[in-house]
Amino acid sequence: MQPTTARPGETITVSAPDATCNPSYGMDARIEVSVTDAAGTEVFKKTGPMTNDGGFTFTFKVPAGLKPGKAGVTAMPPGLDWCDDTGKNNRLSRQKTGDGIARTSCVIPVAPLTIRP
Repeated sequence: MQPTTARPGETITVSAPDATCNPSYGMDARIEVSVTDAAGTEVFKKTGPMTNDGGFTFTFKVPAGLKPGKAGVTAMPPGLDWCDDTGKNNRLSRQKTGDGIARTSCVIPVAPLTIRP
């Protein structure tokens, strides 16, 4: 994410390269980007295009009225069962680990954003 410090109205770009594990999101795949303020209140949420392999570039303006301080930016496909540490509910691909189980993380990825006055 660039930049990591901004004022309301300034532009932020969030991006990720294509994954190499064949996630197969589909040709109409979407990424959902949200911003939460320091209190954890969601102040922005929009979707944009994503590639079949998960790559995307999404640009947005920091919402007006967002108070100075810490905020968080999250970008993930909408409706995805993000928390699957069992390996039983992964989408199409089952990447093998040493025990044959595909694992994902239950931690929602949040990038810190500092809001300046």
